[in-house]
Order: sequence, then structure tokens, then C-alpha cells
Amino acid sequence: MASKQPAMSPSDLPVASVLDRASGPRRAEVDELLELFREISGAEPVVWAGRILGFGQYEYRYETGHGGIAPLLAFAPGPSNHTIYLTTGFAERWPELLGKLGKHRSSKACLYLTRLSSVNREILRELIERSLQETLTDSTTQT
Repeated sequence: MASKQPAMSPSDLPVASVLDRASGPRRAEVDELLELFREISGAEPVVWAGRILGFGQYEYRYETGHGGIAPLLAFAPGPSNHTIYLTTGFAERWPELLGKLGKHRSSKACLYLTRLSSVNREILRELIERSLQETLTDSTTQT
């Protein structure tokens, strides 16, 4: 019996299938995010988990022995917000940046933006760049 592929894994789905989940002004914002992530990562997007655009990938392993692969940088366009995936604990690490970012919500590893027009793009860039640096520093292997 073939082993089941993890839910968070790269796929062969076309990037356009994820980009097209956004429409109207949000679609133009997705194009802007796409270019920003390409520029920062130096990688082309790959669809992960059917809905996330990942740029590059790395291997991780926890002390428990559990491990896997994940995108170095990623975001997911959605009908009501853009989800930016950052390093775990980013809000505690960089509160000064979040204070200058503009309108957003956050969780342990996700930054939720309703509209890009509501955030400072330079601060967003810095958050993404810092997250990439943290991931590269902490990861096992990058590809």
C-alpha cells in the first residue's frame, strides 16, 4: 500500500489555480505579493496543500524526531484576507515591526492582512526578510 503524502507538501497544481482564488482589487494585491516573495526568496512559487504558494523549501526536524519539509516563505490568498506564513513566534520577536505595520491580525506563525493598502509595504518586506533569515538559520537543509 502506498504511503499517504503529508497534507503540507508541494504539488503539481498550477500556480494560477491559487492566484485565481482572489478577485477584484485583492487579485492585484496577490500579484504584488507574488512578486515580493519571488524577489525576497529568489525562488518560483509552488502550490503546497492545494492553496498555499510556497517559495523554496527546507527540511526540519524536531527534538522528538518528527520532521518534514516546508516552504521557506509562503502566503495564501483568500476571499477575505491574505495569510502570510512567517517564522513561529514572529509577533513576540518583532513587536516593534508589527506596531508600525498597520492593520493586521496575527497568530503563532501567521500574519493576516485584509488589504495591502492598509499596511506599510516596507515593514511587511522587513518581516518577510527577517522570517526568511530565521528559517535559514534554524533549518536543516534548504533547496
